Amino acid sequence: MHEKNMNPELKERFSRVRLLLLDADGVLTDGRIIYDSSGRDSKFFDVHDGLGVYVLHKSGIETVIITAKNSRTLALRAKDMRVSEVFADIFPKTAVLGKIMKKYKVSSEEICFVGDDLVDLSLLRRVGLPVAVSNAASEIKDAAVYITAAAGGRGAVREVAEMILKSQGKWEDVLKFYGP
Repeated sequence: MHEKNMNPELKERFSRVRLLLLDADGVLTDGRIIYDSSGRDSKFFDVHDGLGVYVLHKSGIETVIITAKNSRTLALRAKDMRVSEVFADIFPKTAVLGKIMKKYKVSSEEICFVGDDLVDLSLLRRVGLPVAVSNAASEIKDAAVYITAAAGGRGAVREVAEMILKSQGKWEDVLKFYGP
C-alpha cells in the first residue's frame, strides 16, 4: 500500500510512531532456522528490511527487537542494522513493554509492533499500531490494523519503515540522502 492510498486513520497511526518493535523469526526472517552439526543457527535476513531499519534510525525512530528465542545470529544482524536493543528469551513479550516505554519515553500509542505468530498476540493488542506480515497466522492478522503486502523476511519490515517515514514526511529526506 502506498502512503497516498492509505485511509486517514491509518496514516494518522503511522504518523504517531516514535518506536518500532519487531519480532525476529518470521518477521525479520522468513521463519526458517537452520542448525549445523555443531548446533549453531543460521537465518535468512532480507537486505531491504535492514536498510529500512537503518533509515528509521537515521530519521530518529529507534527499533527494538523482542523475541522468544535467543540467537547469536540475530544479535549480529541487529547490530549491523543499528537496532537499539534486543530482548531475547522473552515470554510473554508484554513483560518488557513497560520497561521499553519508560526507557524510550513513549506511550503505547506511539509504538508500532510487527508480528507473525501467536507469541506476538498479547503485545499486538497493547500498542497503537499493530502490524502483521502477510504470511502471519490468522489470529495475528485479525489483531492487526495493517497487514503488509510483503511476507516476513521478504521486505515486510522495509514496507513498514517506508510507511512510517512517508506518513511523517521524512521519506523525501531519505531519498535526498541516497540520491542527491
